Parts: sequence; structure tokens; C-alpha cells
Amino acid sequence: MRHIAIIGSGPAGYYTAEAAIKAFGDDVEIDIIDRLPVPYGLIRFGVAPDHQSIKNVARRFEATALNDNVHFCGNISVGKDISIEELQQLYDAVVLATGAPNDRPLDIPNSDLSGVIGSAAFVGWYNGHPDFADLAPPLSGKHVAIIGNGNVALDVARILAKTREEFATSDITENALLALTNSNVESITLLGRRGPHQIAMTPKELAELGHLERATPIVDPHDLPEPILDSMLEPGIRKSVTHLRNFAQIAATQDSHKPVRIAFDFYASPVKFGGDGKVESLTIERTKLDSDLRSIGTGETYDIPCDLAISCIGYRTPPIDNVPYEHGRGRFASNDGRILPGLYCVGWARRGPSGTIGTNRPDGFAIVERMIEDNIGTSRKTGRAGLNSLMANRKVEIVTFRDWKNIDKLEVEHARQGAPREKITNAEEMIAARKG
Repeated sequence: MRHIAIIGSGPAGYYTAEAAIKAFGDDVEIDIIDRLPVPYGLIRFGVAPDHQSIKNVARRFEATALNDNVHFCGNISVGKDISIEELQQLYDAVVLATGAPNDRPLDIPNSDLSGVIGSAAFVGWYNGHPDFADLAPPLSGKHVAIIGNGNVALDVARILAKTREEFATSDITENALLALTNSNVESITLLGRRGPHQIAMTPKELAELGHLERATPIVDPHDLPEPILDSMLEPGIRKSVTHLRNFAQIAATQDSHKPVRIAFDFYASPVKFGGDGKVESLTIERTKLDSDLRSIGTGETYDIPCDLAISCIGYRTPPIDNVPYEHGRGRFASNDGRILPGLYCVGWARRGPSGTIGTNRPDGFAIVERMIEDNIGTSRKTGRAGLNSLMANRKVEIVTFRDWKNIDKLEVEHARQGAPREKITNAEEMIAARKG
């Protein structure tokens, strides 16, 4: 029997488990280990709560989780409760599928002011992540700056701008919903160092901004290149730019009386925050593009009011003791997923935060191919039996998939009318709820 440990229960982890089952059949036992008592990682804590159709991929993961040879082992912190070296003694292969849950730091002066937060924290807050459930972002001010031009920045802007009614079928936590309902936010500025042709926002997510009940997306027509240049863009980006052009028409005609404005500020690079103890303003430098389409500063600066700043500039994989790591790229150091003999990485932990959820599927299957090439075979290692024994000695309560189903049932039962669930946001409460 082969014994494989997968660290992380998000998409990369479950796709890797699916691939291992298909490759090895009944001759494999897979333990999916997670620090939290609940599975699905990015699906539960990263995907926007109003994007329920995307969260449906969890049904596929559940089919894998219910396989007799797959075991969810929640509430185990690798590096704290058990080391990588100990896992390698127990398992024939160890796969790091930890994702990239940490914010890439925003390296400008005064970024440590109260009210300057990263998107991992803000997204984790409205998605009920136990690490961020008590964040309490300051929503009493009128002005929010969002730094970044990707889909995470769009998610954050949309969540800030929606009405309570627009969240009716979402799984946003009641705590976050109440805070957003009482928000005083009137202006949301999306800052991008480059221009409309360089955005990383996808058409579907951009289009959603045009249908918000109380918010209007605004684009300065002067920021848009000549329309004829759109023909050189990839189809997806071209569609996104078409949405921006439609938003610019709103700005040109002032055809909106909605109380919240979502303004796209292109060619804009944050320079420093201002404020006494808490953020109050943001100084921005106007940029331009060089011949390689890189943004360079022009020296021209201006200030905008800022009561809350959310940095959406990317994520990093947290390092683990004694595992080679690329600090510049914020991911584990590997050769096509091979870190050390018997130790692999997959998904964002391997390639950095790029691609869609579905991108992790071929990544998972490729890592299992590496295992086959490396002749990862059966041994006398104890796998889960050894893990159970070690965790029992260390008084760590392992949360199983059956336990998770009890937690899931309780969350569904406590949902608001029309909502799929009301998440438990405290890890200890999750553990207490696991017996049903």
C-alpha cells in the first residue's frame, strides 16, 4: 500500500488526490491534512460569497473525499503539530498543496497605519476565515482605495458596494453583512499602475459592476487607448476593455444618480499613506508605459482621501521549516514540483498565485506522474495509523470528513432565509460542532 500525505485541502489538494486514486486505484491511501477543521480551502475562504456557482466545484471534491482510500485530517498544523521530516517518515510521498494564503507586502511608507489591510485579510473576513473573523475593517469613512487591477480587487469593490438584498443568496457571514449594511462608503477607487489594455480583470467579473443596485463604475475616457488598438488584444482582454469603454460612457454623460461611485484610476502608483495613527490619505504618482509596457513614474503626484485601503497586489505561500523556498517569488523551490526526494509541491505552492481553480487539475495529475517517474511505491511506512498515534500522543484532535459533514449540516441549518449556509467562524466552535 502506498501512503501519500497531501498538505492542504483546497483545489490543488483534492485534484492531486483524484489523480492519485486514478493512477494507483486501491493500492494507495491518501491523507489530506489541513490546519483548519474544515476542508476546501480557497473554495470556502477565497471565492467571493456571491459567486456560488464557482463554489459548486466542492461537489467534485466531495466525491473524492468519500472514496474509502481518502481521509480528511483537519485541525493539524504542519510545522507546529507535526514536522515535514516526521511526515516523510510516515508517508511514501508528501505533497505541499498549501496554496498562497498570505498577502504580498505593500512596501510603501506608512503602510502599517490602522485601516491599511491586505486582501487576504479582507476577503478572509467576509468569507468567515477563523484567522480574520474579528478583523472589523473601518467602514465608517466615505473613501476606500483598492490597490490592484485584478479580479480580487474587483471582488473587494463589488462586496463593498452591494446592498444587503444583493447578498440574499450568498454565504457571506452575518457579521460581515451587518458591517457592510451599516457602511458609510461612498467612493471606491481602484488603482492600477498600468492602463486599460494591461488589466488582469476578466469580462464576467467586470460586467457585474455594471449591474449593481447602488453603485456606478466610472472610467475616465482619456485613459482609454484609441479603439482601433483593441483589435490587437486577446479576446478576453478585448471584452474586458469593451466593458471599460461602456463605463466611460457613463462618466461622459453623468448618467447615474447612484450613491456609490467605483472609479478606475489607471496609470496610478501608490507612493505613501498619510494619517495620524490611522490612514486618512493616499499619495499617488502618475505613471506612463515604457516601450516594454512597464509602468514608470512621471514625478507627478496627487493625493486622494482614504479612510480604508485594501491592497490586492498578490499572495505568497508561507514557508515551512527545512523546506527549500524562493523568497523572491513567494513559493516553494522545486524542479517541476519536485522539492526533495519524496517531497512535492502543487498548485499555487508550486507556481505562485496564477491561473483559475481548474488550472490546478492538470497540475495535480502532473505531480502524480512525477511520483510514478520517481518510482514512489509501497513500503512499510505506517501512513495514517502512524499519524493517528502521533497526534493522539500530542493531544491533537483530528477532525475527519464525517465530522465535517456534521459541521456542514449545522451551518446549513442556521442559514439566513435564501442563503446556503451561515459559516461557523471560530475554529474551536467548529471542533465542538463536529459531533453533530
